[in-house]
Amino acid sequence: MEILKDHQILFDAECPMCKLYTKAIVNAGILDDEGRVAYQEVTEESCPMVDRQRAVNEIALINHRTGEVTYGVQSLFKVMAAVMPGMRALFSFKPFVWLMTKAYAFISYNRRVIIPAPVNSDRFQLQPTFRLGCRILYIVIMLLIVGSILSAYAPLLNPIITQGENYREYIICGGQILFQAIVIILVKKDEIWSYLGNMMTVSFAGALLLLPLIWISKLVVVSPVIGVGWFLVVAGLMLLEHIRRCKLLGLGWVMTLTWVLYNVLSAIIISYA
Repeated sequence: MEILKDHQILFDAECPMCKLYTKAIVNAGILDDEGRVAYQEVTEESCPMVDRQRAVNEIALINHRTGEVTYGVQSLFKVMAAVMPGMRALFSFKPFVWLMTKAYAFISYNRRVIIPAPVNSDRFQLQPTFRLGCRILYIVIMLLIVGSILSAYAPLLNPIITQGENYREYIICGGQILFQAIVIILVKKDEIWSYLGNMMTVSFAGALLLLPLIWISKLVVVSPVIGVGWFLVVAGLMLLEHIRRCKLLGLGWVMTLTWVLYNVLSAIIISYA
């Protein structure tokens, strides 16, 4: 493994996810102990070669020996090539680079809703650029994934909760997005896309927790009581995470109360449908 000497990676100190993976890079020995620093701590005078706004959006890797700065997926490719030199050819293959660049942008521009940071008055002046298209795409993808997992889980609730058509879960998820969007517009309009992104992350995390029981049901018969019981446990965990994220966003209890209200009403309606 090659050690990237005289290199320094700039990460977002307000992004828990960025802290985790850059710390992992240092712990793996790819960069030395001084090879990781928050861009919030770097002055323009000390690193004039860095495009500061771009470094906020795309993680920057500085070569202090040559003055070269790479951003985003190219920074990650450089780090990964140090660990896996045999992958260098793939990292220069244009179709792969294009695909990874899009995937990186999708994650980077949605990182604050994947793993949120507290919203406070002491935030760094430069913040990640908001891209509405990336956020809408994130919400749609989460909707499709959550809807498909819930559709696969629905038979495990039957007959306690009657199994409906395959599209029912998508309608419920989509309806929740619309319902909560109306509420957040009335409560705190400026946070609509941040809240909806966080809400769908909570839904996605909950859906992932349902997967083990779906897989188990392929091997053995799962009682509807167990299916409903596990679903309620997951719903409880989702509620706790929803409360936590709303506190981080400074939204109080209104959004959580309406989130619970929608889910309760949906459960009642489908139970008697």
